[in-house]
Amino acid sequence: MIEGLSHITLITRDLDRMSAIVEQVLDGKEVYSSGDDTFSLSREKFFIVGGQWVALMEGESLPSRSYNHIAFKIPASEIDDYRARIERLGLETREPRPRVEGEGHSIYFYDHDNHLFELHTGTLEERLERYRKGVAA
Repeated sequence: MIEGLSHITLITRDLDRMSAIVEQVLDGKEVYSSGDDTFSLSREKFFIVGGQWVALMEGESLPSRSYNHIAFKIPASEIDDYRARIERLGLETREPRPRVEGEGHSIYFYDHDNHLFELHTGTLEERLERYRKGVAA
């Protein structure tokens, strides 16, 4: 039986640059750095982001961008603060998809390795309740 999500691993060309995104945008706390040692496939760093283990490993970037993404929950009252963090690092944002009222708001941004991140203010329960009401946008 699945007990929950263990971890998320992202491959990056530049551990330091990606670490800055995890720390400065996602509020991640570094808990491990392999330094020049290689216990896995390459050098790596581990972070805790919102209680979740996020691993960064050195390697080749994704060849292209897609809508596949990782979404992190943020308070609606802090959306402007998070947008400013993304802008300070010069990261490219993506326009959010069309939404119906009541399903929350999102900021989408790409890192330098073509990973797409979403910072979302809503919850699954809120979205399901809104969808039960019907009438899509």
